[in-house]
Amino acid sequence: MTQPLTTRQMRLFSGEQETARKDTSSTFSHNSSLPIHRWFHYSAGFSALWVRDLIEKEKAKGRYRIFDPFAGSGTVLLESELCSMDAIGIDSHPFVARVARAKLYWRENPKAFRDYALSVLEQASKQESDESKYPRLITQCFPPSTLSCLDSLRKVWEISANDSPLSELTWLVLVSILRECSPVGTAQWQYVLPNKTKAKVADPYGAFQAKVHLMADDMVRRQRQTHGSQAKFFLEDARMCSSVPDGWADLVITSPPYANNYDYADAVRLEMSFLGEVYGWKDLQDTVRKYLIRSCTQHIAKMKGGTCSILKDPLLKVIHNEISEICEQLETEREKHGGRKPYHTMIAAYFSDMARVFVSLRRVTARDALICFVIGDSAPYGIYVPVDRWLGELAVGAGFKSFSFEWIRDRNVKWKNRKHSVPLHEGRLWIKG
Repeated sequence: MTQPLTTRQMRLFSGEQETARKDTSSTFSHNSSLPIHRWFHYSAGFSALWVRDLIEKEKAKGRYRIFDPFAGSGTVLLESELCSMDAIGIDSHPFVARVARAKLYWRENPKAFRDYALSVLEQASKQESDESKYPRLITQCFPPSTLSCLDSLRKVWEISANDSPLSELTWLVLVSILRECSPVGTAQWQYVLPNKTKAKVADPYGAFQAKVHLMADDMVRRQRQTHGSQAKFFLEDARMCSSVPDGWADLVITSPPYANNYDYADAVRLEMSFLGEVYGWKDLQDTVRKYLIRSCTQHIAKMKGGTCSILKDPLLKVIHNEISEICEQLETEREKHGGRKPYHTMIAAYFSDMARVFVSLRRVTARDALICFVIGDSAPYGIYVPVDRWLGELAVGAGFKSFSFEWIRDRNVKWKNRKHSVPLHEGRLWIKG
C-alpha cells in the first residue's frame, strides 16, 4: 500500500521534494499569529489553516463529526467550531489538556474576562511575594525581581481561583507569559536551556496586561465569526476513548506522539514547576508520563526485560516479525553507546500502545470514516523504523480498510548535532474506514 522503504528514502534527494521541504503545515508556526491559537505556544501542534481547509473539504463530502484523540492545545477543536462542526477532543496530558479547555472558553464575555484578569494585575502590585519556595529550575530561569512579580500574580490568582471560565482564562494568561519573561533560552521543542540567554525579555506586569487585551480582542473577533457548535473536550486516554460514543466520528484529524524519544512531559516542565505541580524532573513520571503513549525512553526507564512480553501482544501480530527484528537490532546496538538507551523497549511499547489506539478508533468511528494522522518516522541509533507503514498496518489489523501515506517534508537535515544521517520524513497517514 505504500512505496518500498528504499524508494521513499531515495526520493528525499530528488527534485520532486522541493515543494514538500517548504510545507510547514505539520508545524505550529502558522498558529502563532492566529486568534485563540496564539494564546499558548505548543510546539507539538500543527497548522490550523491546514486543518480548516481539510474540514471544509470533507464537510462538502458529508462528514460533520470530528474527533481528535490527541487534541493537544485544541487546534482541531477550535477550527471545527469555526466551521460549525460537531467535535470531540481528548488528551491525557494534564497540563496541555487544561490549556485546551481554557482556549475553548473564548465564548465567555470579553469585558468580564478583561475586568477579572486586570483586577488580578492591580492587586498583584500590592501583594507580598515569596520566591523561596520555588524549585531550582525556576530560580535558574528568572531573576529575583521578575520572579517576585510572577509570584505576586500567581498568589492573587490563587486567592480567587474557582475553576470558573474567567479564572481559567486568567490562569492561561499567567502560564503563557512565563517564557516571555525569562531571559533563558528555549529549544525548538520547548525544552528550557538555562545556560543560554535571549536578548528580548518582557516585564511580567506589562506582558500580563498585553496578553489580557490580546485575548479579549481575540474573543470579540471569534464571537463575531462563530455561532455554531461548541466542541467537547475530555481529559482521558486515546487508548480507551471512553467518552466517545460508538460509531460517532466520521472524520479524525490528529497528530499522535512521534516515536522519536521526545519527552512530551518535559516540554512544559517550566510551567508546571512554576505552578508547584512538579518540583523536579523525576516528578514528571507520576504526574504526566504514566498517562501518555510510551514514545520516549523515559517512559519505560523502570521496565526490566519487558520487551519480549510486549512483543507477544496479539495486537502486534500484523507487524510482529518486522518489529521483533528491529527491536533485536536496537538491543544489540545500544551496547555500543554510552547512554545505552532502551530504544528497543520503547519502540515495542509505542506500537503496542498505538495498536490499542486503533482498536478504540475503530469502535468510535463510522464504517466509512476518514482518519488523518500527521506523523513522522524514526531512526534511533541510526536504525530505521517505518513508523507510518507500521501504523497503517496496525490500523488495517484493527478493522480499517486501507491506508496510504502523503509525504510532506524531510526531517533530520538541518540539526548540527544529529546523531545519524538516516533520511527521515514527516507526512500524513490517511486511513479509510
